[in-house]
Amino acid sequence: MSRNILQATLAAVLVAACQSNSSAQPKTDGTRPFTVAEVAKFSTPWAMDFLPGSGVPLTNLALVTEKEGKLWLVDVRDGGRREVSGVPTTHVAGQGGLGDVVVHPDFAGNRRVYLSYVEQGEGGNTGAVLGYGTLDLSDTAKPAIRDFKIIWRQQPKLDGNGHFSHRVAFGPDGFLYLTSGERQHFDPAQDMSGNLGKVLRLTAEGAPAPGNPWASRGGIAAQFWTIGHRNLLGIAFAPDGRLWETEMGPKGGDELNLIVPGRNYGWPRASNGSHYDGRNIPDHKPGDGFEPPKVWWNPSISPGGLMIYTGDQFPAWKGDALIPALSGEALIRVDIDGDKAAKADQWAMGERIRTVEQGPNGSVYLLEDEGRLLRLDPVK
Repeated sequence: MSRNILQATLAAVLVAACQSNSSAQPKTDGTRPFTVAEVAKFSTPWAMDFLPGSGVPLTNLALVTEKEGKLWLVDVRDGGRREVSGVPTTHVAGQGGLGDVVVHPDFAGNRRVYLSYVEQGEGGNTGAVLGYGTLDLSDTAKPAIRDFKIIWRQQPKLDGNGHFSHRVAFGPDGFLYLTSGERQHFDPAQDMSGNLGKVLRLTAEGAPAPGNPWASRGGIAAQFWTIGHRNLLGIAFAPDGRLWETEMGPKGGDELNLIVPGRNYGWPRASNGSHYDGRNIPDHKPGDGFEPPKVWWNPSISPGGLMIYTGDQFPAWKGDALIPALSGEALIRVDIDGDKAAKADQWAMGERIRTVEQGPNGSVYLLEDEGRLLRLDPVK
């Protein structure tokens, strides 16, 4: 994700084909090329994003969301944190709550912070929303989100409390890319009258971005970049501009996808997993009209996010995908070479890993589902 130079005032603040991958196994010998240090503890952390640096030394400030509705400003050097006020009220149930946090690429100029979360509508039905506000750091002891406004909603709202997805990334084209899950209702992923089960491409104000594949259809379909997705919990751009996405499959069939505009990724008509009740789903196969995953896992690893590493601390990882695994309780590296991907390493972490993020100096940060913020540094 792009990181711009922060204005000087911040310096004083808190300072191949999918089948070929089915048998390919990552290295699991337990050897870690990194040390692990605990930075801070939270309740139910879900996402984090670093504020841009203000020169040397870097600020080392990050925003961390907790699913139950809290946002924290954290100094990762010492774990010091302050709660950010002004966060919108969120509906917390099941997989729903406060979700992603992403700073605008021009944060240095506009202080804009984007938050995704779940709201409840009429009849108790729920859906994810996305909005933004201004991060006010004028009082270092009382950070706040000001003038928050909603710019996008999942449509339609449905019953249940799962598969909201709502991960966010800004692209090199300046547009906002947003994942929208199919809410455990299967068919919405193929329904062009709603924005569930899709990757969306929007302007910074939430409108359909110009040039989207289904723009000529008008209406809600003008938001769509790709269709046919299940529960998309990771989205990130590689240095070459390609967009990658991680997705939870059903029973097996978790995916790493290369996102190609206008493609249909098959759910629920194709998957390399099966229904939880044992019913078969046709596997991806050539000529079925669906875009297959570049890498897939069976049994499931439950990918909780995605980051493409660009730092210098781990030079062997440059340009590769780092994937946090929930049920897999691991950090996974997938080797990316252009439009190809292959399993590389899988390091057991002993806990459900929700999020992976790169720090300003190239260190890697993990959020455990149960609370700890960890920093990974190379073994000396």
